Amino acid sequence: MPDQSPVLVLAHGAGAGSSHPWMRHVAAELQARGVRVVTFDFPYMAEGRKMPDRGPVLEASFAAQWAKVAATTTGPIYAGGKSMGGRIASQVAAKGGFTPVPTGLVFFGYPLHPPGKPEMRRDRHLPDISSPMLFLHGTKDPFGTREEMRELIDELPTSTLTFVEGGNHSLVAGHSTPISGELLDQVRKWLK
Repeated sequence: MPDQSPVLVLAHGAGAGSSHPWMRHVAAELQARGVRVVTFDFPYMAEGRKMPDRGPVLEASFAAQWAKVAATTTGPIYAGGKSMGGRIASQVAAKGGFTPVPTGLVFFGYPLHPPGKPEMRRDRHLPDISSPMLFLHGTKDPFGTREEMRELIDELPTSTLTFVEGGNHSLVAGHSTPISGELLDQVRKWLK
């Protein structure tokens, strides 16, 4: 019988690769909850460069990783990422670059705009995504206020928004663990 467990292809943020403790923790905790998590490094990270590649290179890298995973997957497959990784997943999805189309997208701290620059929004493409979307967002995240995120979700009928009270861009509140088990329980529940 084919494995019908959900699979999450999870991309890293701009400043740290797939081996970062945050990424390893989230992957391990979701795997403990029955989700197969596949992480990878974008080319710049794999080559040891600090500056992220341009959008088309990042998008092509994610699409190529997706194709590899999809070729060996029979169950539901989701795309997602931490910060920039989630944004790149959304850009590929909006352009129809994932085959098959993701069952859904999961954004751990979507970077709606650069900190202190609310006029530089990164959401114009989001309405072009047909898959359901889950946004996990800290209420103290400088990449988007609570109000901005609520307004965004109101425009995206297939989306769900979960706030982490007091959470920063890494969804950590105060001196808690890297990310709460309760939040990851919610992610697992959403990944049908």
